[in-house]
Amino acid sequence: MKNEAAETAAATEPDARSRFVERFAGQLVEAGMPRMPSRVFAALLASDSGALTSAELGERLRISPAAVSGAVRYLTQQHMVTREREPGTRRDLFRVHGNQWYEALGNRDSVLKRWEDALREGVGAVGADTPAGRRLGETLAFFEFIQGELAGLMDRWRAHRKTLGLD
Repeated sequence: MKNEAAETAAATEPDARSRFVERFAGQLVEAGMPRMPSRVFAALLASDSGALTSAELGERLRISPAAVSGAVRYLTQQHMVTREREPGTRRDLFRVHGNQWYEALGNRDSVLKRWEDALREGVGAVGADTPAGRRLGETLAFFEFIQGELAGLMDRWRAHRKTLGLD
């Protein structure tokens, strides 16, 4: 009876993992991430190794090689996944790291800077004293605030991560 329960638990684990992947991917989609990259990211996050080949991703998610390719291209551009070469083969391995959120958020600094530059230009184009200029100016102030806070937030996360024994 004990072995039967263990076998049942082992048999349902892939189903539970698959349900988690789809549920978490759905949350990422609701937050604005494209569907396929969300599913691939969630599958990598839920894999024991944190790394899967293109073929493994396709098999787990029941998606085409082209869908995997597009998803990992998006995820690597967003610094959420890295591409590595599987030792001794010509196959690529896609890896999500334990600090992927830190990396992804930390790499937003250049995006925020570009948005700030564009908003400054916009304020100049429409005039700072117009309703549009005030709206753009407030948006600019918000992004400047976020960028300033982000550095301190990342420092606090690194310190907190150490207290959790993750470094």
